[in-house]
Amino acid sequence: MKIIIAGAGEVGFHIAKLLSNESQNIIVVDTDKEKLAKIEAQIDVLTHRGDCTSFRTLKEIGVAESDIFIAVTQLQNTNLMSALIAKKSGCKKVIARVTNPEFLERENTISMQRAGIDMLISPEQLAANEIFNLIEESVFNEIHSFENGALNLLGINLEKNSTVLNKTVKQVSEMYGKDINFIPIFIIRSNGGTYETIIPRGDTIYKQDDHVYFIALQTAKEIILKISGKLHHHLADVMVLGGGRIGTKTARLLKNSKHDVKIIERDKERAYDLADEFHDILILNGDGRDSDLLEEEGISEIDAFVAVTGRSETNIMACLLAKSKGVKKTIALVENTDYIHLSQVIGINGFINKKLMAANAIFKHIRRGKVLDVTNLYDLQAEVLEYKVDEGSRICFKKISDLKFPKQAIVGGIVRNNIGYIPTRDFEILPFDRVVVFSQPGSISKVEEYFEA
Repeated sequence: MKIIIAGAGEVGFHIAKLLSNESQNIIVVDTDKEKLAKIEAQIDVLTHRGDCTSFRTLKEIGVAESDIFIAVTQLQNTNLMSALIAKKSGCKKVIARVTNPEFLERENTISMQRAGIDMLISPEQLAANEIFNLIEESVFNEIHSFENGALNLLGINLEKNSTVLNKTVKQVSEMYGKDINFIPIFIIRSNGGTYETIIPRGDTIYKQDDHVYFIALQTAKEIILKISGKLHHHLADVMVLGGGRIGTKTARLLKNSKHDVKIIERDKERAYDLADEFHDILILNGDGRDSDLLEEEGISEIDAFVAVTGRSETNIMACLLAKSKGVKKTIALVENTDYIHLSQVIGINGFINKKLMAANAIFKHIRRGKVLDVTNLYDLQAEVLEYKVDEGSRICFKKISDLKFPKQAIVGGIVRNNIGYIPTRDFEILPFDRVVVFSQPGSISKVEEYFEA
């Protein structure tokens, strides 16, 4: 499959990095020589220096013979124009990154599809939606739903009062018997400054401060909260640091859901513009790392603090300050993935990385096989994928116990007729089932063989 990525910025770089694991024929085009050099040094893909809106450039890199064209530069109009040119030149499928939320409205999306653009993606809107979900589900620090919530991926830390500490996965499963409605698929464990990643088996022991990813039915959320030693809180009052696209989209979603919201914006002119735009949200001009400002604005009474400025360091420091003032939940936008593990260890409750969200949204339109959905577990080099089962596929009519899945992969759940199941060993997979699989990159190709007809 030939894939062209227009834009060597953060989103383009990360998509290229993930796709390079798939042995795809990938070309990254950009006008910035330094960005292209960085990609060449770190990723095994081809690069081409040129303007992605140029007919000549696109002809030189063979856009007419390409399968997918992904336009993810920083400029919306550049993305839209280059995607349209690519489509009219013969590319089979085109995807464009946009920033204006109007493009994501249903009638406008349909108009763009008629014009030839197959998919529009807004990393900022994806990030705002994720933050909203994390506020609504106050205790979990990662959430992803499959088939409208029939199955859910939930990430949570085990506290010192967790009821599963020092118990094995098998022992906890036996407590619930055949009625078990959740399964652990991945554990991150701090080990003297380094991080151990574990695919849990029956004899894996839960330990304090483990960060555990569960696949769970909707009914399992309260049980997971209980065994993790946490309580659900309604986060009514939310303070947002950063009045950019993500901050304003998040604030509007929260306000529409009856949360009380304040936005702190450092730039004075931007703060005044926001005050003119949002009459029902309090806009504050100041630095969110200023302890005195936070005290004046009643930070100790705030339920959640969301830091979404353009700097990862600022977001982390502001969240730590808010946490020290008693805020129940803190969420940071972390663009540098090196900080993600750090943010978990030092007590930040949730982190957002829009690069990976954009990659997830695009991946489902790229992968071969029967992939319906995919989500990355951030920088852990692991993915949770949802597959559709065809009658002729290798996995069809097989029991879980009969599958010889690679050790780096596990079946987490199955959706049948819109009902979710956590499969036991004797569960038989049938045609049209949706199967949610966790896998590390080296095993994905082997997993996909099970779903090929």
